[in-house]
Amino acid sequence: MKPCAIVTGSATGVGSSSAKLLAKQGWNVLVNYTKSKDEAEETAKQCIAYGAEVIVFQGDVSEDAVCRSMVQEVIDQWGRLDGLVNNAGTTRFCALNNLEGLNEDDFHYLYQVNLVSAFQMSRAAAPFLKASRGSIVNVSSIAGINGSGSSIAYACSKGAMITLTHSLAHALAPEIRVNAICPGFIQGRWTRNFLKENYEKINQNFAQASSLEVTALPEDIAEGIVYFITGAKLSTGEIRTIDAGFSHKVTTLR
Repeated sequence: MKPCAIVTGSATGVGSSSAKLLAKQGWNVLVNYTKSKDEAEETAKQCIAYGAEVIVFQGDVSEDAVCRSMVQEVIDQWGRLDGLVNNAGTTRFCALNNLEGLNEDDFHYLYQVNLVSAFQMSRAAAPFLKASRGSIVNVSSIAGINGSGSSIAYACSKGAMITLTHSLAHALAPEIRVNAICPGFIQGRWTRNFLKENYEKINQNFAQASSLEVTALPEDIAEGIVYFITGAKLSTGEIRTIDAGFSHKVTTLR
C-alpha cells in the first residue's frame, strides 16, 4: 500500500508543487482547494500521471468539520494517512506602520485561516498519523520570524504557526514528527495576484537583498516540505528557512 498524504491549499503554488512531488515519489495524495476547482483538477491530473491515486476535496480548512471530513475521506479510501502538509493560507496587505489599517476582524480572519486551520487539521489527522508514525509540515513564513511581511496580522499568524509547530512536536512525540518551513518571497500566481503592478519590483528587490540573488519558485519550497515528510527521520520541532539567504545576508560596509 502506498503512503498517503493530505496537502491543504494544493490547487496552485507551493501546495500544488508539494502534491506533485509527493506523487512523483510514490505517494497517493488528497488535493484540497476552496475556490480554484480547475487548478485543483489540473494538479490532480498531473499527480495521476506520476502513478498516484488522488482525491480532490473542496473545503475551507478554517472549518473544523471540513478538516475532519477530509481526513475521514482519506481513511475511507486508502485506510491510512502518513503525511499532512498544512499549506493553506491567506493575507491582508497593510503597511506595517499603518496601525489603523487593520481591525479585529482582520486578525481573527488571518488567525483562523493561517493558524487555527493547521491546528484543526493536525488534531483530526493525529490518530492516524500516530498509527503510521507519520509527519506534519506546517508552512509558515520568514514574516513569522522577523515580523515583516504583508501585514502585522499576517506576521503574527505565521509566528504563532511556528509556536504551534514546537507545541505539536512536544505533544505528538514520539510517534509523529512536526516541522515547519519558512519561505521568503515566492514567485507565482499567489504573490502576483496580491501585489499586482508591484510584483516585478518587489520580486527584484528581494532577489537583490538575498545572498544567492534569486527568489524561490514553488518547486523550491516543495523540496523542503517533501524532505520533512519523507525523510528527516530524526527531526522534529525544526524550523527551516528557505529564502535564498535573505534572512542571513550580511551587508559589508565599504
